[in-house]
Amino acid sequence: MNHILSDRINNLATSQTLAMAALARELKAQGKDIISLSLGEPDFNTPDFIKEAVKKAVDENYSTYSPVEGYLELREAISRKFSRDNGLDYKPSQIVVSTGAKQSLYNIAQVMLNDGDEVILPAPYWVSYFEIVKLSGGVPVEVPTSVDTDFKITPEQLEAAITPKTKMMWFSSPCNPSGSVYSREELTALAKVLEKHPNIYVVADEIYEHINFSGTFCSIGSIPGMLEKTITVNGVAKAFAMTGYRIGYIGAPEFIAKACTKIQGQVTSGANSVAQRATITAVDADPSVLNHMVQAFHTRRDLVVGLLKEIPGIKINVPEGAFYVFPDVSSFFGKTLKGTEIKDANDVSMYLLAEANVATVTGDAFGNPNCIRFSYATSDDILKEALRRIKEALAV
Repeated sequence: MNHILSDRINNLATSQTLAMAALARELKAQGKDIISLSLGEPDFNTPDFIKEAVKKAVDENYSTYSPVEGYLELREAISRKFSRDNGLDYKPSQIVVSTGAKQSLYNIAQVMLNDGDEVILPAPYWVSYFEIVKLSGGVPVEVPTSVDTDFKITPEQLEAAITPKTKMMWFSSPCNPSGSVYSREELTALAKVLEKHPNIYVVADEIYEHINFSGTFCSIGSIPGMLEKTITVNGVAKAFAMTGYRIGYIGAPEFIAKACTKIQGQVTSGANSVAQRATITAVDADPSVLNHMVQAFHTRRDLVVGLLKEIPGIKINVPEGAFYVFPDVSSFFGKTLKGTEIKDANDVSMYLLAEANVATVTGDAFGNPNCIRFSYATSDDILKEALRRIKEALAV
């Protein structure tokens, strides 16, 4: 029946992170002892002070349609947060609240891209960037990096990727899937290249900013000359363990914010009213309330990196943020493991699911065919068992 469906949907890839998570659930339902490390979701509960704000919002009858761009009180709170945490001066009129940061990204692509516009994607990149850009008529231009460069692009690579058709660059820091965090010096060097190209806009996805072990965080929009050409994307899903609340937001030049409000008004309208009220409480809170979660992720990062380093054939960087590891598994390509021929990262990922009962995601989904991604947003005991199984399965 595919011929009846639109070319748009037929040409759209399924999210491989969601597909692997669904497959893991299916195998679990069949009684298999699957450890799923495929989804990027904190294993903590939403903090109690945010739950109290939810109850209060329900009691205060926040049950009607919210303004398309979000409640003014929330946009004021986000404006304060941008100033406090990021050194970014966004007025409430430059902020748009959406149903998750994924919708924020989709809105941006829809209002910024015409057919044939090129978008530079430093690879690895978050799985949905590529398809969102494509769906909006844009042309994704992948700039490869490797474990040897900590999965970061250089100014020279950025310059070389720019053509007369380049409209935007999208990147995340801390990065999903690699956990890499760009320093102020590194972002300043990239900004110097972009200075020469005033018509190129940057999407800075900062959803993992608080889950950061580097000790510092820099928003590219805070670098002189970059605010007016940067769209900063953030939300409360990861740091505040509010994935199901579905609240994301942008800070952007006002004409872009207005355009995002316009498209959102025709597609979903305002985000969930109760979740927005809870988000006011979240973004107004001192980020130190998250320290216990960040410390737990840091400890798990050290545990997982240590165990991975004990597996022959795996090459890894030390992620500075988020809650993923992105090991290079290319040394296994061309080998046969327990009767299974391994050609690429997808084969490694499927082999680990079949042989070790551990669900990971192929790096192909993130623009790096040599790696696999897994999340360490789970308990130490589960991580130890998963790594024990992986080590056993990859023993040649």
